[in-house]
Amino acid sequence: MKIAPSLLSCDFSKMGEEIERMDQAGADWMHLDVMDGHFVPNITFGAPIIKAVRKLSNRPFDVHLMISEPLKYIDDFADAGADIITFHVECDSDIDSTIDKIKSRGVKPGLVLKPNTPAWTVFPYLEKLDVVLVMTVEPGFGGQSFMPNMMPKVKEIKRECHRRGLDNILIEADGGIGRDTIEQAADAGVDVCVAGTAVFRAADPAKAIELFKTF
Repeated sequence: MKIAPSLLSCDFSKMGEEIERMDQAGADWMHLDVMDGHFVPNITFGAPIIKAVRKLSNRPFDVHLMISEPLKYIDDFADAGADIITFHVECDSDIDSTIDKIKSRGVKPGLVLKPNTPAWTVFPYLEKLDVVLVMTVEPGFGGQSFMPNMMPKVKEIKRECHRRGLDNILIEADGGIGRDTIEQAADAGVDVCVAGTAVFRAADPAKAIELFKTF
């Protein structure tokens, strides 16, 4: 299991220090949620912030765009240092064009599904993807409870990837991941877990991350 601490749960006044803390604790990726206040009812940070903190870690930056028109901003986030850019299949941009734009910048593309979006919506694009992110909470705010009924969706996507010989695609889960829920994610076939409060508020983040990686 790869662990990607969600910077949405960090102390924003010390974001750089928080990234370094997670880096030293053994995080595999850094997960950065970008929200526009339109696609989801919250606003976080944009490309300038990501660019400012990029130099503080060599870990892959996993940038999750919860925005209505991601195609318009791919260059901004690629320039800021994103290694992976995931965007929502429910967005207003053309999906194929957005994936192609991400790939043209040498960045790994991924698609994200909200809880009410069925697994099959990403199937037409699987051959072009590196990551599929299944939201296990409604996107927009941190600290929500894990939705176990999303695990059949993970299994369905995993089966389809295997059927097509696309076992290189990583299945990521985001929302409510912690000590009590990560085993369910692992059993369903999740490869990367986004963890927020479970690592940032842990007494010992390194021990928490080490434990999560055993699943």
